[in-house]
Amino acid sequence: MEKIALLEHAIKRFTTIGSKKFTLDELASELQVSKKTIYKYFLNKEDLVAESVTHMLEEARTKLTEKIDDDNLDSLQKVIWIYKICFEYLKNFKPTFIVGLKKHYQKADTVFESFRFNFVRQFVYYLLIDAQKKDIIRDDVNIDLVSRLFFHNVDNITFQSENLFNTYSTNILLDHLIINSLRGIVVNDYSIEY
Repeated sequence: MEKIALLEHAIKRFTTIGSKKFTLDELASELQVSKKTIYKYFLNKEDLVAESVTHMLEEARTKLTEKIDDDNLDSLQKVIWIYKICFEYLKNFKPTFIVGLKKHYQKADTVFESFRFNFVRQFVYYLLIDAQKKDIIRDDVNIDLVSRLFFHNVDNITFQSENLFNTYSTNILLDHLIINSLRGIVVNDYSIEY
């Protein structure tokens, strides 16, 4: 069993069942390996959870970077694609996954929260600044405030009391949470296409 295959299976199960609820015994059984094989790669479950979250986020970052580097998209289209990609990941998360990270796996939670913060700050924020400089976003819009209000806590909104991804399609959530927010800050003659 290769480490990557173990990480990919683990993160699927952690995100859909919950990182605390899904045990190493279950992981070993599903993969038809011994727990000793798991411990060959990881010191303990916390190490496995942290590395599996890191692996998932590196995969997401690769997909995001492809869109950010796409010269055929303007800054707002890139923002939309960023969230579209992230929503594809978030739609498979059970709220217990994120809660479990916060409660039981500090190392993994730190990795996840750092990605969320840096994702908004490094990518979305600067793309919105770029859009404003290119006269796509109105001059009177405070980009820092917009990124904090509308974009920074999207995953928290989608996981309030229920997972909104269970009720609405990814495209409907993208349209209502992201695209409609962007429509409110763009100049009159800009048409959002994605």
